[in-house]
Amino acid sequence: MKLEPRSKLLMIGDSITDCGRQRPGGEGAFEALGNGYVSVVDAFLKAVYPAHGIRVVNKGIGGNTVLDLQARWQADVLDQKPDYVSVMIGVNDVWRHFDQPTMLEAHVHRETYEAVLDELVASTKPVVRHVYLLSPFYLETNKNDAMRSMVDAYGESMRAIAAKHGATFVDVQAAFDAVLSELYTAAWSRDRVHPNLAGHVVIARAFLAAIGFEWQGTPEYIA
Repeated sequence: MKLEPRSKLLMIGDSITDCGRQRPGGEGAFEALGNGYVSVVDAFLKAVYPAHGIRVVNKGIGGNTVLDLQARWQADVLDQKPDYVSVMIGVNDVWRHFDQPTMLEAHVHRETYEAVLDELVASTKPVVRHVYLLSPFYLETNKNDAMRSMVDAYGESMRAIAAKHGATFVDVQAAFDAVLSELYTAAWSRDRVHPNLAGHVVIARAFLAAIGFEWQGTPEYIA
């Protein structure tokens, strides 16, 4: 597995990352990591790699755009001195164009999204072991849908930034597209943005695959 023992993984993003995590720290026992993919990742790391002692921190905040991440990056990322950082951001940058169409000041255009995300990754890559960029997603199978199309475009911007800086791009949209081919959107989310537990497992699975997570065979206590 790519995460080294006794390392610190900080996961930052919007409400999909947040999921009711503890304030202000975002780490600890029970509900401290929230009830989403961050908690699922932590649970699998603890259950399968208990000797690694990997410290997981959740710094998601609901409603955030990439501009909000920029404003708190020093305190919530760099000052925390993580070994690994994962970032999932972009759906609110897109969503505000659709749910608040007249509030132009709430819109984050693609060129701004690209520039700010590029800046954040560039400032972080030299001081951590690795950066993982988790794509924004929209649980809509029609790729010609206006919001799905824009989310895909922002995802492609993230993919390019990952390639530029040697970060790992985790295509969460592709992970959802695979399961949406079998189960309709309503099985995963009420609003096509916030997934249920099964959807959070889809995200966690994609991230775990990116870090080389393995089940390590059948446990000796199973006959």
